[in-house]
Amino acid sequence: MKIVVVGRGNVGGGLARLWQRAGHDVVSFGREGGDAADADVVVVAVPSDAIADALSNVSGLTGKVTIDATNSFSGPNDGFPSLAAEVKSITGGPTAKSFSTNFAALYDRIAEEPRPPSNVFAADVEARAITEQLIRDAGYEPVYAGDLENARTLEDHIAYSMMLARSEIGPHFYRLARPGEL
Repeated sequence: MKIVVVGRGNVGGGLARLWQRAGHDVVSFGREGGDAADADVVVVAVPSDAIADALSNVSGLTGKVTIDATNSFSGPNDGFPSLAAEVKSITGGPTAKSFSTNFAALYDRIAEEPRPPSNVFAADVEARAITEQLIRDAGYEPVYAGDLENARTLEDHIAYSMMLARSEIGPHFYRLARPGEL
């Protein structure tokens, strides 16, 4: 699969490495941007206040399946119900919210886990299959949380995750399972 990652930081760079190891063709863009016309999927992993600027430097986005991996501690940007909605307003394609409830600092330790950790995501129907595949290819087990209207709830999850990270547990994996699956 051809993946364009917009953002080369901890999240974007870490995901790019995981997907390259899984055999995907990954191109990463920094502030200079680039052309995403040949991409099967675009992943947005930039600071939340840089979404519009970062995507303004990327051509070929219109209608692309997009995964929003951004986070915000202060809520969505003005005029949008979620960061994912802002991304979708720019790309105009099917969008998912994923990777925002996992710690990038632990990406290199996923394979050490006896069972894949969970990755909760929300997605438009047309973005669900490709998002699930990329979650699995990164080493996580996808947990579908409904359509993109639920993206804001996932974005609010960062406060809970950071509360736990500041406690005795530190950066952590999580695993959600139905009764009898542990």
